Amino acid sequence: MSDDQASSAKRTPLYDLHVELGAKMVPFAGYAMPVQYPTGILTEHLHTREKAGLFDVSHMGQVRIRGANAATALETLVPGDVVGLAAGAIRYSLFTNEAGGILDDLMITNAGDHLFLVVNAACKDADFAHLRAGLPDHEVEMEADRALLALQGPAAATVLARHAPDCQALGFMHAAPMRIAGIDCHVSRSGYTGEDGYEISLAETHAEALARALLGEPEVAPIGLGARDSLRLEAGLCLYGHDIDTTTTPIEAGLAWAVSKRRRVEGGFPGAEIILRQLAEGTARKRVGLRPEGRAPAREHTEITDPDGRPIGTVTSGGFGPTVGGPIAMGYVASENARKDGVVALVVRGKPRPARIAGLPFVPTRYHKP
Repeated sequence: MSDDQASSAKRTPLYDLHVELGAKMVPFAGYAMPVQYPTGILTEHLHTREKAGLFDVSHMGQVRIRGANAATALETLVPGDVVGLAAGAIRYSLFTNEAGGILDDLMITNAGDHLFLVVNAACKDADFAHLRAGLPDHEVEMEADRALLALQGPAAATVLARHAPDCQALGFMHAAPMRIAGIDCHVSRSGYTGEDGYEISLAETHAEALARALLGEPEVAPIGLGARDSLRLEAGLCLYGHDIDTTTTPIEAGLAWAVSKRRRVEGGFPGAEIILRQLAEGTARKRVGLRPEGRAPAREHTEITDPDGRPIGTVTSGGFGPTVGGPIAMGYVASENARKDGVVALVVRGKPRPARIAGLPFVPTRYHKP
């Protein structure tokens, strides 16, 4: 990171710890963030799949919404069922616009007396303004003094239970207040890797103490943005600004499941007419997985063609999948070309390279399902 970038970038509460651990720091969404540690991205990725990785995601936006009928009000901005969300339950949803495009994706928790939202770092200021404008009769608070840690991997529950035994009873996509190592936290069983794990919200003043406690466990290693990206790509998860944005609808993106059953009947969210029509009639293009042949990865913006060289789409995320053992990618192709195992070509450095359409995710997810 250049001196100018370092001086202008915000720092999370764990910045000094990242530097102490030898992280390579890069600018990301306005923050100085660790892209990798000395062991490297490949080792970090595989460690998370095999044991447990600790991620600093404090750059994400944490928002609380309070007031009467807050769930009903929020439904005017998202296509998910918020009213029917049980206390302690979490729902993945989307902010949509009148054209059916996606402004951001987010997690919504029914925290009992209020709603708790986690939104993407690059969008959080715009999301906050969007919420304030859309919910003028409610209290919308962006929590600037909170940190967010993610503990992910098959050993995550075992590790966290040493500090908070109640965590093992928490169901997938559920959240609860919990004390971890004597620190008050809001814990959700969720994440962005395809593995079992937790996201832990806490006061920024206690973030380093908790991170050190978790990193002191033999199964846990610090993980940077590089492995976070390869893990989510293998899990077939979208990255906002790449795989989804204002030019893509939930149906094109393969996120029809985020449009709740009741909302499909009632509508009442931005872009409902377009999104519901696409649900009924289909779309001209679809998000698909891609498996390039050979070892050369296909990066974002790579053109996708049919076997005869006709352009049919574009790669939106791509790289090496350490668990898969080869290059993987996601992108959008014309719907008639989206059949699994269909043959396509990826134009890498001006040369068409063979690939096939693959199912998503690339590796089986291992979320905690009792």
